[in-house]
Amino acid sequence: MNRPRLIVSLALVVAAIAGLWFAMELGGASHAGELGDAGELVRWGTPITKLIVSLAGAMVIGGLAVCLYVLPPGSPANRTLNVVVGAGIIWSLSLVGHILFTYFTVVGEVPTFDDGFDANFGFFLTETSLGQLMLIATGLSVVSTTVVAISRRPFWLAVAFLIAVASAWPFAEMSHSGGTSSHGLAINALVLHIVFVSLWTGGLATSVVAMACGANRVDVLRRYSSIALLSITIVSITGVASAIIRIGTVDNLVSEYGIIVLLKAAGTVILALLGTRWRRVIIPRLGPVKSIVGFAVLETAILGFVVGLATGLARTAPPIEQTLTGPMTPAEILMGRVLPGEWTWTTAFTSWKIDLIWTLFAVFTSIFYMWGVERLRRRGDAWPIHRPIMWLGAMAILVYTTSGGVAVYGEFLFSAHMIEHMLLTMLIPVGIVLAAPVTLVARSIDARRDGSRGMREWFLGIIHSKWIGFVGHPLVSTVVFALSLMVFYYSPLLSWASTTHLGHEWMILHFLLAGYLFVQALIGVDPSPHRTSYPVRMILLMGTMGFHAFFGLALMTGTSLLLPEWFGAMGRTWGDSPLVDQQVGGAIAWGIGELPTLLLSALVVRSWIRSDERESKRSDRQAARDHDAELEEYNAMLEKLENRRPTKR
Repeated sequence: MNRPRLIVSLALVVAAIAGLWFAMELGGASHAGELGDAGELVRWGTPITKLIVSLAGAMVIGGLAVCLYVLPPGSPANRTLNVVVGAGIIWSLSLVGHILFTYFTVVGEVPTFDDGFDANFGFFLTETSLGQLMLIATGLSVVSTTVVAISRRPFWLAVAFLIAVASAWPFAEMSHSGGTSSHGLAINALVLHIVFVSLWTGGLATSVVAMACGANRVDVLRRYSSIALLSITIVSITGVASAIIRIGTVDNLVSEYGIIVLLKAAGTVILALLGTRWRRVIIPRLGPVKSIVGFAVLETAILGFVVGLATGLARTAPPIEQTLTGPMTPAEILMGRVLPGEWTWTTAFTSWKIDLIWTLFAVFTSIFYMWGVERLRRRGDAWPIHRPIMWLGAMAILVYTTSGGVAVYGEFLFSAHMIEHMLLTMLIPVGIVLAAPVTLVARSIDARRDGSRGMREWFLGIIHSKWIGFVGHPLVSTVVFALSLMVFYYSPLLSWASTTHLGHEWMILHFLLAGYLFVQALIGVDPSPHRTSYPVRMILLMGTMGFHAFFGLALMTGTSLLLPEWFGAMGRTWGDSPLVDQQVGGAIAWGIGELPTLLLSALVVRSWIRSDERESKRSDRQAARDHDAELEEYNAMLEKLENRRPTKR
């Protein structure tokens, strides 16, 4: 029973160490540096502990994904979770060791624990960005592992999974991308790369463990193969994006860095071919357990070698400079890039800065949406044509809002930022809600019968959860939607969202969710725990319009600049002054922002009329069935009341 687990683990570790050694030797990271070399122990200890961190973290992320999506409750899932807890402990301990080796690498000294070590190490952890990021990553690993060890309920396992996934952010910030001029693209690419490599690698290893523990091989392989297919696609895209940022030109492919990247790419292609064989040959013709384990060991070994190459690549200098050097403009100091030309209708649609997370979200959700529609069509079920149009339109606007001109200029123009805000909260959610994605998932995906949770079960579980029942209440969602304006723009959240990449991504997510919940409460097609009367919906909508008007007027008449150290310090020589531009943003919030509100009003009235028509038709059908029994009963009641009235004398 333990033999497959041992074989897979050894294959993963040995191949990963081989890949690390090869990359370190080729890239020169294994050789002593000319200045500040901390010795061979630190030189090798730093990447080895990082490799252990990567493999153990992948086991936690991939293992939790397998338990949440692939396995039903029972012994195989519990034993797999025991492996996840063990990997989580190794993950946290190896992070502690990695922090120590990284500290000695930074100070460039052979490890010594003298009297000044405590103070210097404490300063490194609390006062330097690198130390703080490593401390955050360690904290996330400890919390995630603790949650899995304490509770095996699906909700808490999902929480642990999200916490483990969140650890990809500090690791991405620690990488070369932290100082590149393409900071946002590099960070997003690496975050996605880390997460989906972990899903792929850890998912494969824990799937083999689950099968060895008695899980149904057919179900495990089919469900994991869908995770692997998505993972290899995302990993390939993000790998290309990262290579473009760091390599730059084709000529640099022959550099040490470029050769390691090419080897990683070759390994990914081989793994894609192996994955195709999984889906087309092995799964339809399942043989003995030994043959499956043998093939899994081969794929795991290649995955481990690629992970080792990636770890060594992080210790190799890229062929192009990753940071801005020389005299810099105020915009370059603040944003890390040159200030673009004047904001015009042309630049609004020709300037692009790709946000990889939201672009891939739009692309893949659209693919899945159209797949669901096609599945309904083949089954003979109807699906209104306007719904896929609404979804595709909303996703196209989302891509433009997060990557197009308003995203480019929204970093330093308050007016462009306000357009971005209005699109995220008022327009995109309308398209998403009218597309009815939850209903599509419920109708197009088959329900599972073995107790496991697939996409359908998770979607419906979230929709019917107590949390959604609370935040999705029309009154609560309206308050959140309205107060988000004041809280965001008149608190440190504006600075966080403007000056940090993480804050910017949080802003997009929050505005989208707040807008979605508000619109869903007003005109939702998908199932909802609350069905508010239409008069109340109109009152809530009118109240929101008034709040928008108040907020916009406050900005238009304001005489102090919000976040002057950012919007007022870009060194912009064209367009309105920062204060006038802020006042224009207030006019956008009041004027342009009300156009989607008027659209919502029309949709609420339309839904109201249709609801009355349906109720009228229902009453007519009921009257036809019982020969107007309800009307006869009502007339009889009136006659009875009339007979009770005392006669006048």
